[in-house]
Amino acid sequence: MENQKSRSETAAELFLNGYNCAQSVVGAFADKTDIDFDTLMRLSSSFGGGLGRLREVCGAVSGMAMIAGILYGYEKPDDSAGKIEQYELIQSLAQDFKDKHETIICRELLAGVKKTNGAVPEARSKEYYKARPCAMFVETAAEILDKYIQEHPCKKGLSQD
Repeated sequence: MENQKSRSETAAELFLNGYNCAQSVVGAFADKTDIDFDTLMRLSSSFGGGLGRLREVCGAVSGMAMIAGILYGYEKPDDSAGKIEQYELIQSLAQDFKDKHETIICRELLAGVKKTNGAVPEARSKEYYKARPCAMFVETAAEILDKYIQEHPCKKGLSQD
């Protein structure tokens, strides 16, 4: 990736430009999918703030899982082997994230950060970004997923560049 931003840098940049944590990770891998960027942003928009600001699973982890599903997921409801393979992959990716940050739960990742509750997101400002470690979390998720993709070429005929 000489003279080209890494996926983790792209994810952090997307976050710092106002996309939520899930959108930032998904957007960093948009070129790996056959889905246009705007559709990916709508698809991942509900997962910010730990699923609609519920502070559950970190949106960066959810974004990582969404791209893993697009690239490696199963399609048929009776594909037991595919389900197992996909769930093992997601558990492994989540564990890699946990190994770096101790948890995948948004509220735990943001422990000590002043947060508001409810559906209304906080205004994005220099103070907001300064107080939040979320850019680091989207970078981590993008690094983990990028490493996995490099080591495991996609079988679905999608872009491998």
